[in-house]
Amino acid sequence: MRSISQDGGRGSGGFQRIVDAFLMQPGLPFAEVLSAERIQRIFAEHDNLFGEDHIFSTALTVWAFLGQVLRDGKEASCQSALARIVAHQHQFGGDVPTSDTGDYCRARAKLSEHAVYDLATEVAVEVEQSADPAWLWKDRHVKLGDGFTFTMPDTPANQAAYPQANTQKPGVGQPIARACAIVSLATGCVLAAAAGPYKGKETGETALLRELLDSLSAGDVALFDRHYCSFLMIALMLAGGVDVCARMHQRRHVDFRRGERLGHNDHLIVWKKPACPEWMDEATYNSLPDTMQLRELRYEVHRPGFRVSRITIATTLTDAALYTAEDIAELYSKRWHVELDIRALKQTLNAEHLRCKSPEMVRRELWMKMLAYNLIRTTVAAAAKLHGLEPRQISFTSACQYVLSSWSLLSRSLSAAEALAHVLVLLKQIAACRVGHRPGRCEPRVLKRRRHHYPLMKKPRDVLRAELLKGK
Repeated sequence: MRSISQDGGRGSGGFQRIVDAFLMQPGLPFAEVLSAERIQRIFAEHDNLFGEDHIFSTALTVWAFLGQVLRDGKEASCQSALARIVAHQHQFGGDVPTSDTGDYCRARAKLSEHAVYDLATEVAVEVEQSADPAWLWKDRHVKLGDGFTFTMPDTPANQAAYPQANTQKPGVGQPIARACAIVSLATGCVLAAAAGPYKGKETGETALLRELLDSLSAGDVALFDRHYCSFLMIALMLAGGVDVCARMHQRRHVDFRRGERLGHNDHLIVWKKPACPEWMDEATYNSLPDTMQLRELRYEVHRPGFRVSRITIATTLTDAALYTAEDIAELYSKRWHVELDIRALKQTLNAEHLRCKSPEMVRRELWMKMLAYNLIRTTVAAAAKLHGLEPRQISFTSACQYVLSSWSLLSRSLSAAEALAHVLVLLKQIAACRVGHRPGRCEPRVLKRRRHHYPLMKKPRDVLRAELLKGK
């Protein structure tokens, strides 16, 4: 195993700092997934290795940027990132940059957003392929899909690329973007994602999801909410050998008196292909079948103190002997994990509001957050593998805290034995941070702590400032 003291160099040694920060020492589970050679190869493929003879190399810039997106508040600023670079360079005897953040910001702008995205998704796919069979559902990989929105600073460039909602007055709202992600049920990693404007033609979640269908593999099971439950979406996935399980769209009528009966509120029914939509080309439309046999089933969810919920599912898992109604119901109950994963990305990694002031840097920041999220998930998977757990039994937030606590320590001159011992202790501590099992949890959406009672901004800042100067 490489000694940490050898990682102060540039090239692959520089990228080794990133590997060390996420507790991926050689010999541990998934250590081969996150390697210095992999990171260097992906950036080289995009011709994005720069600054080898200067302070801000690709490796050091990625390391600092990852440190930013994993933190919040003052620690997420460019000045704080520069301070960490100064401390790092001073520790290893390298050239120390000036206090001006301009050089670091220009180095960040040189990072290829495609390289960062490819690194994030390649790591996620490798972890998924190496997942323990016990983490799978009936020996099959289940992929979750959902959309979310995020905002960004109100600059002219951001407004032009990601206009604010029509419900907000000009100068008052913030630019907003929509994103869609495909997440692994087994590992929690984001396997693919797409982002675009919040409003406009072909900017909805289904349009973004269609961009990600190539990331699904034959034999996968796609688990979606009712928003994606349509004939054409299911047919496109079936054409790629992907099974679908989705909640029935609220506009589709279900009559269990028709079709081939499989059980109570469980039958096979034939769906007919609708007219060709504007977004689909005629060749693709003609390649899809005119009819499709699907399974529809309905079950009830009983919770003490709540009225009974009735959930109707449409699925291509038509073999009732292999996939019972109880199996389908249990599978769909796991769809909620994608909501928790997106919440972790938006709240724990602060992807709800990005900080960059240009659309290009906003995308770099979003993919860097996705990379950081997947690297934390890789660390969680390693801890779970070592201690006989499933990754979703371990707290993502706690794993972030332990990784950040070791961020600077693992950059010091530790021997191989010391580094491995330290990493094993940290992975044990991460595995001990379990997610609470709280079925039927009920919490009111209220705040106890009183915040400042400032009114909402209803006029542009320049107008309000002028009114204050006039004494209003």
